[in-house]
Order: sequence, then structure tokens, then C-alpha cells
Amino acid sequence: MKTVLVTGGCGLIGQHICSGLLKKGYAVVAADVEAGMYNEGKLNYTFVQCRPSDKNTYAEIFEKYEINVMIHAACTVDNDFGPIVDDKEVSESKQCDKFIYRYAMTTESVEKVILISTDKVYDFPKTREPIREDADIKTTSNYAIMKYESEKALISEMQHHKNIMVCITRVSPVYTFNFIDNLVAKITDPKDGTKFVSGKGQYGFQFCCVHNLVDFILCFVKNADDMQYAGIYNVSDKLLTTAADIISFMRENHSLGTVLQKSGGGALSKIKGIFGGNKEEKTNYRYLDMSKLENNNMLDNTKAMKLANFRWDIHNTK
Repeated sequence: MKTVLVTGGCGLIGQHICSGLLKKGYAVVAADVEAGMYNEGKLNYTFVQCRPSDKNTYAEIFEKYEINVMIHAACTVDNDFGPIVDDKEVSESKQCDKFIYRYAMTTESVEKVILISTDKVYDFPKTREPIREDADIKTTSNYAIMKYESEKALISEMQHHKNIMVCITRVSPVYTFNFIDNLVAKITDPKDGTKFVSGKGQYGFQFCCVHNLVDFILCFVKNADDMQYAGIYNVSDKLLTTAADIISFMRENHSLGTVLQKSGGGALSKIKGIFGGNKEEKTNYRYLDMSKLENNNMLDNTKAMKLANFRWDIHNTK
């Protein structure tokens, strides 16, 4: 039985990763600030309480357990952090990265290291061409900067330990049936908090059902048996989710309230774009940039789909 360390293992993303691993027969060590109930009491599950910056506790984890795979989900919004990422969060992430990669890659038993990053590192183009893993980078928000720095720290450490298989997952904003914050943010006017749709809402956003992310990680842990699998992967739903889809989903399964219909055709986003530059865009992960409202930017997840079939979406999520 192989043992997997999941940092941030009790957050939204981390707890589902741990659950999937346990179901597949792995032993799991979950490290997080606070314990979660989701996997408590399950066979082969161990919880260790620590902050991401707790160097000594992480050292003890690597000494005590024979870790074969590390999944670094700590310092991830919707996992350990909320939507506001300020200097404190950025600093804590850097502290963690300084030692966690070194510990993992100097431990003889470790075979793979997987980092949960974000698609926010990309420079989203004005065109609708799918964004591939080698696309231009533009880190304009604190969260994007924090995660890109974490990627670079991992790649830098990897240069000295090329026998360790490294996987960086650039994940779109996540959701489940009950975790809907990222969905609702796309139909919420950041100026006044009203729910709205532009035109008929046929413009789309790229999301990632948490269960698609878990499926990819499980497939990578089990089936990536050659260094050709190392690298960066875009992980997301197969198709875009439209604003109209979000409204229908919310009305069928949750409370929504009044939704205003505003003029479409790009006029709204152009006007809002003139008055952009709100400092909240830099700190708030869920801030809706109205100037990019109808871009329909989509990730090319062809590479990741060679390992996993992304079968979950807003219509069948659980």
C-alpha cells in the first residue's frame, strides 16, 4: 500500500482528493490547519494538524511516514484560503514552498509530486482560441502571482532531483453540487452585488468540477509510470459553462432570487472596462472582470484527457 501526503488535506479540494485516494486503496496523510469531518475515522486515514509554514511538523511527517506521493494543495483558494488573497497569504505560501519541495525531493521513498496551481496564471487572450500549456503567462492577481511563484519554486527544486516525477495542474475555478461560490460570482455584478445576465447569457466560463480534478489526480498517481508524463496540465471541464447554465442550475437546486437582464452584445463589458482597475481585482480571486465578460476563453485540456476522461459538469455534479 502506497502512502500519499496531501497538504491542505481538509479543505474543499483536499478532502475530495483524500477521499478518492482512500477509495482506491492508498494510505493518506492529510496535513491542514484544522481537522475536517469528511474523512475522519476512515481506514488508512491520518490527520496531522499544522499550518503551511510549520516546517518542523512537516519534517516529522516525512520522517515518520514512508511518503510515496505528495500532493501540494495547501495555500489554495477554496481549500485553505478564502477569495481574498493578501500579502499574508502570499508570504505563507512562499514560506511553505521553501521547505516542502526540498523535504519531498530528498526523501528516498517519494516518487511523485503534484502541485495544485491555477489557470489564472495565463494571459487570457481577446480571441477565443483555446489556451494551451505553453501559452503566454500574465500574473496580474495576487493568487496568480502566488501560484506561479510556487510553480517556479517546484521546477527549480526539480532540476536537482530529476528522478522525481513532477506534475503541475493548472485548474479552473472549482465547484461541486453544494460548493457554488465560484459559479455565483460569474453572475454577480461586483459593483452592487446584484445577480445579472448579459443578453440571454449564452457566453461561457471555464470551470472545473472538483470530481474532474480528483479523477485526473487519481489517474496520474496510478498510471503515470514514465517521465514522459511529467509536466504541466490544464485541468477543467470539457466544455464551457454558460451564464444561462449557472442560472438554471441555481434555480433548480438552490435559492437565487432576482436576476436582472442587462443589454448584451459587448456594450456592457466595454462600458465597465473603461472604469476598470479596481484594486479588488488584484486581491479577490472571484472578482468578475466585466471587460472580459463575453470572451469565452477556454482551456485546451487535451493533454490531461489522455490520462482522464472528464465526465463531470454542472449538469451531473454531486
